Amino acid sequence: NPPIQKPGRADPISQSVLPSAELPRLLTWIDPNLRVHAGILLVLAAVAIVYWLLFRTTKGFEFRAAGANPDAARYAGMRSGLIIVLVMATAGALAGLAGANQVLGVLGRASPGFSGGAGFDAIAVALLGRSHPVGVLLAGLLFGALQAGGREMQVAAGVSIDLISIIQALVIVFMAAPTLVRATIPWVFTKQVGR
Repeated sequence: NPPIQKPGRADPISQSVLPSAELPRLLTWIDPNLRVHAGILLVLAAVAIVYWLLFRTTKGFEFRAAGANPDAARYAGMRSGLIIVLVMATAGALAGLAGANQVLGVLGRASPGFSGGAGFDAIAVALLGRSHPVGVLLAGLLFGALQAGGREMQVAAGVSIDLISIIQALVIVFMAAPTLVRATIPWVFTKQVGR
């Protein structure tokens, strides 16, 4: 729409964020090109709030119960349909916070596809982090470091960026392999009763 579109552009790119609204950069004394900004502090606060919500409140218990087994949660007297909608709204709010971090801290404007497939990476991060807030934080830092380091390796050493995708896939496979093996051949892991 013209009120938010960058002047002189026909493609859907927004106006630039005002400098007063940008998130301040951190660690510029190490390297002025580092893209670390104050959004990381918002992420740490979000992790603490989600941890508190999930593991210290009744609503968090309901979130986990309805996610593990909606029928059992309904049988226990929880309104699992409403709880699932609340979980989706919470996840949407967190995704909006992530998008705001990306726009206000890195890009400086909104454009189509600015997330760059972060939603698909988030599935892998949640799997690697075992759906625990602290685990997701650590897995996200690992994947972020792999992607940032992969671009640097491509520029500095001429290594293909596809190598990073392969490493991420291997990490996921090795994390999921024990569960898959137990599910496909469970008799290997059952204890034999002595005769």
